[in-house]
Amino acid sequence: MNWLEPIGARLTPANFGPMRAFNAHARIEGSCGDTMEFWVLLEDARVVRTSFTSDGCETSIASGSVAAHLSQGKSLGEMRAIRPIDVLEVLGIAEGEAGEEAHHCADLALSTVSKALGEYEKALKAKDAHEQGCGEGCGGGECSEDCCDNCESECPERVPIHDGASGPGVGRVQRRILVMSGKGGVGKSTVAVNLAMGFAAEGLSTGLLDADLHGPSVPKLLGLECETLQTEGKTLLPVELGSLKVMSMGFALEPDQAAIWRGPMKASVVDQFVNRVQWDALDVMVVDCPPGTGDEHLSVHQALGKVEGAVIVTTPQEVATLDARKAITFCRTSHIPVLGIVENMSGFACPSCGTCTPIFQSGGGRRLAQELGLPFLGTLPLDPAVGEGGEAGRPRLFAGGRDAAAQAFQPILQALLIASEATVR
Repeated sequence: MNWLEPIGARLTPANFGPMRAFNAHARIEGSCGDTMEFWVLLEDARVVRTSFTSDGCETSIASGSVAAHLSQGKSLGEMRAIRPIDVLEVLGIAEGEAGEEAHHCADLALSTVSKALGEYEKALKAKDAHEQGCGEGCGGGECSEDCCDNCESECPERVPIHDGASGPGVGRVQRRILVMSGKGGVGKSTVAVNLAMGFAAEGLSTGLLDADLHGPSVPKLLGLECETLQTEGKTLLPVELGSLKVMSMGFALEPDQAAIWRGPMKASVVDQFVNRVQWDALDVMVVDCPPGTGDEHLSVHQALGKVEGAVIVTTPQEVATLDARKAITFCRTSHIPVLGIVENMSGFACPSCGTCTPIFQSGGGRRLAQELGLPFLGTLPLDPAVGEGGEAGRPRLFAGGRDAAAQAFQPILQALLIASEATVR
């Protein structure tokens, strides 16, 4: 039996990635160096939903996906009765044919689930013990709020469900905006950085997440190349630039170092950047997505849980707008509202006279917006001042100077302030 068929899994399975609401969690690093992590949501001591991540091989991912699938609807006792061979059978691997690696992957998956359920059971036992103590103190009966006011510890009515509302993560981020493009080289990161700086300049507490793991350019554009990744316990600390908080893979890599990773590893890093960074309460988060519509985009969307909208950046040429269509299709398939389209490099702005001269064909972004019924946010000309500012780590667009591109950026920023606020209401 092919494991892809019974559980509807893919190369990146549907149950791959962290859950925003869960009440059982565990992470185990196996002897082989692979790490498996599970999130489980239970109601009345029965599994409702399970998800996982693994940075291991395809067999490891398949085993985790099957273990997560097999746990659905099972009680704690039923779940613990599942054996590694049961996972392998779903994968279509007979007991006599399974090698040591396959057995190890299946065992690691089930061990991680078991550890998560063990933590859940501990919380249940602590809750029961507390309620019995309260009952005795009140002469028996239900544990009441008044009784618990006199107790030394809080009386839990149920095992708490973690929803990211406190601690590291984006639970207290009000608005999440993706900046996307179908292809590279269209100025997407420049737009994302200036949007984030613009929001911060408007008095909003702002986060900027650089999700381009292979080509992180945010540190350069903000003059933060010398910053390194800092931690506090298991929490990652963002780099702070005034009221702007920034996280990028660029803080963890040497200038010439390449991140040569497969999908599961990239998903794990994206999850850490979303859920293990001390973002605190933010009015808005801007996510600079890599070009295209690949692993990182799926991982970002799944980790964020809720996205208020996406800004699509393109250049005027048809080759760019064709790829921008794919980004729009991704958004519509993922139920992410498209806040609008920005046409970058729309003519060359002469620094001497201010005249804007078309270099590429013009109007591609506007035509795309009209054809697809999307807001057209505006055009940004090629402006030498913008390039110089980016090279020097001093963004220019948001500042509202006399530069042609800065002047053109202001209505785009204001439109997105209004559009993103409307999606929250």
